Amino acid sequence: MKEFESEVAAADGLHEVYTKLTSEISKVIIGQEEVVRLLLTSIFCEGHSLLVGVPGLAKTLLIHTISDSLHLSFNRIQFTPDLMPSDILGAETLDKDRNLQFIKGPIFSNIILADEINRTPPKTQAALLESMQEYSVTIGGKNYELQKPFFVLATQNPIEQEGTYPLPEAQLDRFMFMIKLDYPSYESEVDIVKNTTQEVQSKVESVVTGEDILEYQKLVRRVPVADNVVEYAVGLVHSTRPGTEKAASLSNDYLEWGAGPRASQFLIIGAKCTALLNGKYSPDIEDVKAVAKPILRHRIVRNFKAEAEGLSVDQLIDRLL
Repeated sequence: MKEFESEVAAADGLHEVYTKLTSEISKVIIGQEEVVRLLLTSIFCEGHSLLVGVPGLAKTLLIHTISDSLHLSFNRIQFTPDLMPSDILGAETLDKDRNLQFIKGPIFSNIILADEINRTPPKTQAALLESMQEYSVTIGGKNYELQKPFFVLATQNPIEQEGTYPLPEAQLDRFMFMIKLDYPSYESEVDIVKNTTQEVQSKVESVVTGEDILEYQKLVRRVPVADNVVEYAVGLVHSTRPGTEKAASLSNDYLEWGAGPRASQFLIIGAKCTALLNGKYSPDIEDVKAVAKPILRHRIVRNFKAEAEGLSVDQLIDRLL
């Protein structure tokens, strides 16, 4: 009984921390509540997020602000066409005694802002693969562990823009969420202009430490989930796979291929965290739906028919839900 009470207290603690975090972030970031919720969800789920939007929507400022609210080390990597993998991971150099010495790159930090990740060729993008999945870096045959918690929060310009390279599917699949940023509403933009054109700038206070985040990540994993919720999540993912037994007719008509098992895992872990952030102790189907779009939109591929009829990935996901 005491163990159950301690778990409930921990769950209430996470809900309280989330409320404080959103309050601090809102001092600088006006609107975008859904984007902030998804970013914090991915952090508490030990996941990575990809933010997609046209330049000028404060994607970089948003990630900077979140890192300020978390007491963690932070590095920003500006991805450019001439960026090399060693510029991210580090490299071995000769010291004064002519011995090889490894100089750590900016990847050795708790939060990595991969700014405009699709401005660099796929070879350099792939330098992030091992660190995002294994939380380690291998250089010269030696393995170097990254300090946890570790998150890659990347920004991406729409791939139709000039000077962009599409991310490889293996790279995209490492991201828990693909989050779309839209233009702010008229009222929000008025507030943004007022706040950013005055002399005094709002300061964000740190709310939670790295040790706290690691404990909350473990808590999210321990959240109980009913079988029907798991079956709904797995069924939803299976329905996206054209040509399979459980494929939806919509998928057979409009999808080239569907999501893999990692999508099912992320749907459940994301639903667990969403439930806790909303003050609940166990997720339901609505919590799965709340994270379905950002989890599925970069894992399913439209066929020519869908493109010809002007159906977006989000519209197809809406129909599947």
